[in-house]
Amino acid sequence: MEAKSILLSKSDYKFLSEHLEKAVMSDYNKSRLKAEIKNAQIFEDELLPEDVVSLYSEAKIERTDNAQQFIFKLVLPKDANIKQQKVSIFAPISIALLGYQTGDLINWEMPDGIKEFKIISVRKLTEEEH
Repeated sequence: MEAKSILLSKSDYKFLSEHLEKAVMSDYNKSRLKAEIKNAQIFEDELLPEDVVSLYSEAKIERTDNAQQFIFKLVLPKDANIKQQKVSIFAPISIALLGYQTGDLINWEMPDGIKEFKIISVRKLTEEEH
């Protein structure tokens, strides 16, 4: 499986590398994530392009098989609140999205099988939205 070269801020790279060691996830997702981290382009946090999913960003995604759309705001675990669409950076969907850009396709193993998602849009959250 050829991994896309994802774009990560230094802080997201550190988080993903550490999380991978202790993460409980499927073999498919773990091997995919290892390959992505290995091939990642690393940026200083403030130089990461605006349309890359990272901590404190909002991603609008769509399942390619049924056009169902979701919006996720990636935040620290203490700020997670599903009613506000705020998802912990440790959540499986957050891990799947980190480093991808608007227009990218992502395959991720869900409880009901491997699903493909397209990133429709990404924006950075304001300080008030954290």
